[in-house]
Amino acid sequence: MPPAASTITKSWPRPSGVKATKSSRRCGSLKSASGTLVGAWGVTVQPDALQSLLATTAPPGVDDDGNPKEADYARTDLVLQALLRVERHEFVPASQRASAYRNHPLPIGHGQTISQPYIVALMTDLLEPQPGDRVLEIGTGSGYQAAILSRLVAEVYSIEIISELGKQAASRLQNLGYANVSTRIADGYDGWPEAAPFDGILVTAAISHIPPPLVRQLKPGGRMIIPVGTRFQTQYLTIVEKAADGTVTTRQVIPVIFVPFTGGHQ
Repeated sequence: MPPAASTITKSWPRPSGVKATKSSRRCGSLKSASGTLVGAWGVTVQPDALQSLLATTAPPGVDDDGNPKEADYARTDLVLQALLRVERHEFVPASQRASAYRNHPLPIGHGQTISQPYIVALMTDLLEPQPGDRVLEIGTGSGYQAAILSRLVAEVYSIEIISELGKQAASRLQNLGYANVSTRIADGYDGWPEAAPFDGILVTAAISHIPPPLVRQLKPGGRMIIPVGTRFQTQYLTIVEKAADGTVTTRQVIPVIFVPFTGGHQ
């Protein structure tokens, strides 16, 4: 775990090409921990080099008057701390370790990638995770997103369709001590029925539509974060919310580029 360090104030730059919209509801700044990180990270990271990582977590939402929500500040800070505590270099191939803390996606084999830290943080923040939540992740990949979630919620269930990636991620998560993460190799379209319902669902591959089985496995009051679109269309990171009465609403956040959903339903 990185040692404690001094506190600095950082602004939250928006990624290039992303415009502020009412639906994205993101603005503001936040005090965050920084400093030289050594030891368990396996690399020495100076504050300047860590800037892109610290800038990854989405800033808090605003109320109807445009004022930052204090509760969102607290949640966003927890997401940031989770990113700082999870050692990203442990989740990338040895050939990519020198780039592990840069703010861009990296290949992990089998045509898959580990998402850039900004997107991991944004999706996690949009999920609004709570300490007692049970969360389903579709697309384990390297296990990095599951590791982030594991520090924020009670239980994480993660599904990977590519057998070799799934086995590697399961072993990695176990060896690193993420005991509250359960994994399986399966087609994520069908979810994990016997473990449902879930407070939150996070999908890490783009699909042309929102899978009905996942909607059914979402608790009333829960939300799903999913990239919707295909490889040849604009994909949008989408929030799916299920009301207490079971009514489902969706809201687009930003355009994104994700690897395509694989399996029987694409």
